[in-house]
Amino acid sequence: MSKEKIVNGETSLGIEFGSTRIKAVLTDYSGAVLAIGTYDWENSLVDNIWTYSEEEILAGLKGCYSSLVSAVDSKYGVKITKIGAMGISAMMHGYLAFDKDGKLLAPFQTWRNSNTGKAADELTELFDFNIPLRWTISHLYQRILDGEKHVKDIAFVTTLDSFIHCLLTGEKITGIGDASGIFPIDSKTCDYDQTMVDKFDKLLDDKGYRKSLGFNWKLRDILPKVLVAGEKAGQLTEAGAALLDESGNLQAGAVFCPSEGDAGTGMVATNSVAPKTGNISAGTSTFAMIVLEKQLSKLHREIDMVTTPDGYPVAMSHANNGTSDLNSWVGLFAEFANLLMAKYSNEDIEELEKLDGAEAQSRVDIGDIYEILYKNSLKGDLDAGGLLSYGYLSGEGITGFNEGRPLFARRPDGNMNLANFMKSHLYTSLGAVKMGLDIILKEEGMACESINGHGGFFKTEGVGQRYLAAAVNAPVTVMANAGEGGPWGMALLGIYMLEKDNYASLSEFLEKKVFKDVAKTTVCPDAKEVEGFERFMDSYKKGLAIEKAAIESL
Repeated sequence: MSKEKIVNGETSLGIEFGSTRIKAVLTDYSGAVLAIGTYDWENSLVDNIWTYSEEEILAGLKGCYSSLVSAVDSKYGVKITKIGAMGISAMMHGYLAFDKDGKLLAPFQTWRNSNTGKAADELTELFDFNIPLRWTISHLYQRILDGEKHVKDIAFVTTLDSFIHCLLTGEKITGIGDASGIFPIDSKTCDYDQTMVDKFDKLLDDKGYRKSLGFNWKLRDILPKVLVAGEKAGQLTEAGAALLDESGNLQAGAVFCPSEGDAGTGMVATNSVAPKTGNISAGTSTFAMIVLEKQLSKLHREIDMVTTPDGYPVAMSHANNGTSDLNSWVGLFAEFANLLMAKYSNEDIEELEKLDGAEAQSRVDIGDIYEILYKNSLKGDLDAGGLLSYGYLSGEGITGFNEGRPLFARRPDGNMNLANFMKSHLYTSLGAVKMGLDIILKEEGMACESINGHGGFFKTEGVGQRYLAAAVNAPVTVMANAGEGGPWGMALLGIYMLEKDNYASLSEFLEKKVFKDVAKTTVCPDAKEVEGFERFMDSYKKGLAIEKAAIESL
């Protein structure tokens, strides 16, 4: 049956460009995954700019699709000749500028670049709306402030997913979720906020930038058109098919849905697009997104405002630091476990001690170590017993640090045991992102009825999920089928485009068709654990002075 669907082109393909991997997911029209293709890549620091070359982007697109073709051939014994629906997603933000002939005018600047401080500050003040460093408009305005010569030749400024979409379809568009990381969005019109557009254009005149740099374009002239989920955004052209599939087997004609950013596809993949729902991705970094019924009442520099793929406002709390320091501690315990095992099995401990950390850890099942330590943490005191840690390997914007120093501290009367030690590190993995969520849920009073969790933090059943429920005081659900992540979410958006007329909304489509029978577990908050987490957070906030001193001293 799956083979026939592939042959007949009854499929949807989502391709997502992540920071280290490009991934393609081919599904049938029920959303079931048929095949997966991947391509690994890595950004480069060139002249102090985090970038991928245009050649690398094209090679990644072709390589990922070729991997998918091979997977289909291996599993089903057929070639992909036609596809029903397609969509491209990618890491959001950044800066790609082209002239009228489609020539790239300057190196692609990814979201990682923070060389836009002056621009972001000026625009935040101008708009009275938080403009993060990584947003496309920050990059564009910084190029203007820096007087870069290429500004006069700009005909199109866009993001990575929109660029790929244009290559394959010839259409200069992007989805509203991705657009919300380019420029502020008005959720009532589902377009760029016109008042702010006018302010930006007036700023360029008032400051004399158009005259001094020799350009006359206005902002809307150079940005991609905004579309919402369910709208058609072009078709795969002959040139696009030839670019994507060098074998020549793929036919033109696949219908494209609007391209999207990885935040939007993550919302779709976790069924978190309806107002009063949210999702938290907790791993190396941690970010939480709450879908709002209305805009926040005022500017908060700690909170990013984006949208769902169908235009609802979303408040995002993003923490740079998640579980990396916690993982290092687990690795330390793994080394100790190996030494202990060696003693009781009469191995040569001196030889074992010569092994480096990675080799030592490999001798024991690291998954068992995680499970033992995580589950044992449940025995700890509700506030982690007076123990405190910060896993700040890098700066943390929410708490106001440009650098980080991982540290562990405790009061003399703290209840120092293994359970509390691990609980303090698990709690602190949510510390910064909780401070942002407290602004959204407590200070702004926004409602959140349920949150979906995904990422490594939730891998040990019943631990991370329970701690998050205590942190946000809301039910937390972990689903069984969100493992394919963003590219699967992109493929679902392709299906929704084809079947939009059958559903009242994107949320209804996901609820009734995709997630109706999905296995999931939900943990509700326990009042005592909520209180305990709040006591820990009181110590966390007071202890930021310790982190500050560590940065200044170490």
